[in-house]
Amino acid sequence: MTQGEDDRFHVRLRVADDVAELRAVGEIDIATVGAFRAALWAAPARPVLRLDLSGVQVLSAAGVRALVAAHLRVRARGGELVVVDPDPVVARVLRATGLHRIIAVRHGDAPVEVTHRPLAACA
Repeated sequence: MTQGEDDRFHVRLRVADDVAELRAVGEIDIATVGAFRAALWAAPARPVLRLDLSGVQVLSAAGVRALVAAHLRVRARGGELVVVDPDPVVARVLRATGLHRIIAVRHGDAPVEVTHRPLAACA
């Protein structure tokens, strides 16, 4: 990652027994999606991958594709990807693409329970 990318985007990882939590901050676009995808793939397998998007102001189509791929990967391991506290702009992207019907979206400190949502096409 170049210095410019580091200024625009970073991710923090916290791991507990049942949850791996990623907190993304910045913009997820074509320039930063590689770092976003790498962080999603580096998260250890847990029943829940909690993705805090409260600090993300931009979610491009490349970021949407990374979310779908991560959802499929986590689900293949028997877990669930849960998006937490998306910024209003990001929440609109999730609704416009239909991802909110496929990937669980939670607001606040609502408890995260593993549920299996249907695998459906996003387009």
